Amino acid sequence: MLFALIKAGLSGLIILAISEIAKRSPAFAALIASLPLLSLLAVIWLWNETGDGERIAAHLEATFWYVLPSLPLFLVMPWLLRSGAGFWPALGLSAAMTFLLYLGTIWLAARFGIRL
Repeated sequence: MLFALIKAGLSGLIILAISEIAKRSPAFAALIASLPLLSLLAVIWLWNETGDGERIAAHLEATFWYVLPSLPLFLVMPWLLRSGAGFWPALGLSAAMTFLLYLGTIWLAARFGIRL
């Protein structure tokens, strides 16, 4: 239980740091957020808990494929906001689009023999 609290606390601190840095420098916060810090922490936690290299390899590979359909969100939501959409509608539409792109990625990957 203590290990789970440490994992959650460290992950939360990273998110807190990014949101605080974004108040002063959106670009620098974006750079930090774009680093795969949470993915690397997840890999470290997974290694410490399982020692299973194959599981880690599968996790990292699936993460790569799931990052791709999430990328349009970072262009569509700013466009919506700049076009006059409110924050919550822009977030909702962007999240819905991302969800549909995830479903499409899963379907397309399966057609090419990639198991996610």
